[in-house]
Amino acid sequence: MLRYQIAEWYGEPFVRMSPARRQELANAALGNSQIPKCPFQKDRRPCSKKGGVCSLQLPDSTPVTICPNRFAEENLIPNWLAEIVKFNDAYIAREVPFMRSPTTNRSAGRIDLVVANDKDASLWYGLEMQAVYFSGEGMQSDFELILRSHDVLPPQPTALRRPDWRSSSAKRLMPQLQVKVPTLRRWGTKLAVAVDQPFFAAIGGPSEEPSTDLNDGDIIWLVPRINDDYTLQRFHWEVLSLEESSNKLLSAKTVNRQDFENILRGKLIPIE
Repeated sequence: MLRYQIAEWYGEPFVRMSPARRQELANAALGNSQIPKCPFQKDRRPCSKKGGVCSLQLPDSTPVTICPNRFAEENLIPNWLAEIVKFNDAYIAREVPFMRSPTTNRSAGRIDLVVANDKDASLWYGLEMQAVYFSGEGMQSDFELILRSHDVLPPQPTALRRPDWRSSSAKRLMPQLQVKVPTLRRWGTKLAVAVDQPFFAAIGGPSEEPSTDLNDGDIIWLVPRINDDYTLQRFHWEVLSLEESSNKLLSAKTVNRQDFENILRGKLIPIE
């Protein structure tokens, strides 16, 4: 069975690393040495992702982004949004408070990025960037194996892991859209959402007749992909309503009753 393996680690392509470099990064991932700086963020702050894995991939497949900071490469996504909405001199703000707790009045939710047309923010758009969670065992056993390996080829993954599209879409992203989009719609603006190409494919991919008319919906979907040379590049964009977006994110179908009950019977045990 094919297993997801590290695609990028602390911002570097895993398959291109020497055994010595892999061991260096394994030491960092295991907490034995200094954490490398993130090459995708402009301020190059130390990597904040536990274990430092930016993306995973199956052999000969497109990498799946599991760290939201991976989307920060060269400000490609906010520049893409600025171009779409025709902001010639765009400004950007990060982590802008959007919700407050009714009991403490403290910030209880933020918009990842806001792209504005000028310093006065006379026009602006919100921008959320959603990476993918993965399910399965943690990566520590892989890091420990890499630390011991001197082979030219990296060792194979030690456990089954897979992108958890359901948790990332219906459970994580959709509630954010349902809270933020109606408010931004009342304010006369829109929300852009960036997910990578494998994520977008998992929720149905591009529409049959994708719209690029900003008047056709509430959400601007920006879909980059990590190319074979491990650079982030534009792939697809389209405009969808909140309702259309929710349908995409809820694309999973319930099983029929007979199949459900057949599985149920195999799981039933007496209550002790």
